[in-house]
Amino acid sequence: MALLFSVGCSSLFFYPQKQEKFNPLTWLFSPEDIYFKTPDGITLHGLLFEANPQALGTILILHGNGENLSTHVNSVLWLVKEGFNIFIFDYRGYGTSEGKPNLKGVHIDAEEALKTVLNLPKTKDKRVVVLGQSIGGAIAVYTVASFPHKERIAALVIDSAFSSYRLIAREKLGTFFLTWPFQYPLSFLFNDEYSPVKWIDKVAPVPVLIIHGVNDPVVPIHHGFLLYEAALMPKDFWKTSMPGHIMAFADEEVRIEFVHYLSEYLNKP
Repeated sequence: MALLFSVGCSSLFFYPQKQEKFNPLTWLFSPEDIYFKTPDGITLHGLLFEANPQALGTILILHGNGENLSTHVNSVLWLVKEGFNIFIFDYRGYGTSEGKPNLKGVHIDAEEALKTVLNLPKTKDKRVVVLGQSIGGAIAVYTVASFPHKERIAALVIDSAFSSYRLIAREKLGTFFLTWPFQYPLSFLFNDEYSPVKWIDKVAPVPVLIIHGVNDPVVPIHHGFLLYEAALMPKDFWKTSMPGHIMAFADEEVRIEFVHYLSEYLNKP
């Protein structure tokens, strides 16, 4: 997440890039372009990666707050080789998706993406795992918690997410000498309505897996602990030692364990 240092506005959480970067690895998988429209009339773009010959399940990816899906997809493409369909999309204002990002809007986008992946001809017969990374993890919590058909969701996976928009804003404001004295009053300018710590107890009975780096330099691990404490069973917490932010899947052991986790919950009735 980029540093937050001015007046409270939800748009400060979003740093979209319109131009997609050419990624030859992406096109080796021959993804299908998926366009879908939100209830407020915004057309969004996503990519569906099919696992062949028979998918074990489908994973909806809610990516982080910078760039667009053309770069974020790199961290999850390996899952296609492991037998899972991947559906990744861009929030409004990112990549070729229309509109401009805002806190309410991206939650509308995420809900519509979940509905879309549950109704696509190639994925409608599969249960879905929702995987959110960084701010995507925060968005994912509210999306699953408020979704009326939780029986279609096999698990919620939260990778390196913060627990509260207001808390992370306060912490970032506290890192600057100019804003340090005002971190508390300024933080109340940030909308906390969708903060995952307020919603994660409503995710149940969907299983929750929280993954967080011990030395995450962007979102400190105490955010992961706060989410885990607030979540109801069934829940798991994986601490990872890989340096950096959203780097858990760079660890081969984590990948192996994650495939086991996905297989277990996707196979449950």
